[in-house]
Amino acid sequence: MTNMRIGVIGIPGKWSTEALADALEARTDYRRVMDMADIRLDLNTMQLMHREQDLCELDGLAVKKITQEYCPNTLDRLELLRVAEGRGVRVFSPALNMLRLVDRLSCTVTLRNHGIPMPETVVTENIEQAVATVQSFGSAIFKPLFSTTARGMELLDRGIGEQALRSAITAFAETNPMMYIQRRLDLAGRDLGLVFVGGGYYGAYARVSHNDAWNTTINSGGTYRAADPGAEIIELASSAQAPFELDFTTVDVAESSDGPIVFEVSAFGGFRGAREGAGLDAAGAYAELILKSLKSGP
Repeated sequence: MTNMRIGVIGIPGKWSTEALADALEARTDYRRVMDMADIRLDLNTMQLMHREQDLCELDGLAVKKITQEYCPNTLDRLELLRVAEGRGVRVFSPALNMLRLVDRLSCTVTLRNHGIPMPETVVTENIEQAVATVQSFGSAIFKPLFSTTARGMELLDRGIGEQALRSAITAFAETNPMMYIQRRLDLAGRDLGLVFVGGGYYGAYARVSHNDAWNTTINSGGTYRAADPGAEIIELASSAQAPFELDFTTVDVAESSDGPIVFEVSAFGGFRGAREGAGLDAAGAYAELILKSLKSGP
């Protein structure tokens, strides 16, 4: 047991947030779970307040979830945490590192700049270019730049006809002017989540789709299963997460006919898939890393 005070930024009552708070409390006898919606920043005094507590007086802040859903406001909330960092408080993971992952396009550009294989992807604001992309791909997934667990994604197929396709794309562009379009791949209803703690591989789990759902997310009825990825997939996922230098993350990998590909690296990463799919205590491993890092100093 230590006397360190480490606050957890997350969604009170949510499984992963409470799991991390439980793990830290068991090791420090201190618990504070905070929703960023309740945080107040005073730039005159440089205080970051949660009720009566100035977060800049804590030993560390562990970020499990910054918003319920990714959106531009997520970036603003991460900026607030930079004040705590400026006053010497360790944030896990560092705010700037997480900022690079919240926007799907920012994540993708970094991955491709490092030569990480991904599904064929086109990004455009032009409706006609988007129509031509779907006609070329045959079937494509339109993804909002700020989203998680497939929220807001649309599957469009050239088989619906050019007029209907243009209408669907135009409607999507009304709320997503920069359109992120990926070729739909036949992945046999399964993808993998590889867990990394402090940049080191910790374990993996699989997500399996429900019936004929085109995605494997739990929101769409998917389930967690055990997984044992080979060395090639582990090496690929390790290379994908390395540029972001996160303290904890999961990397979404799928096995395609052309070999393993990466969908994304998570800014926050979940614990539930590791627990239910592989029996791994990822929250406990993360808590141990946080305490070790704080004890060793900057």
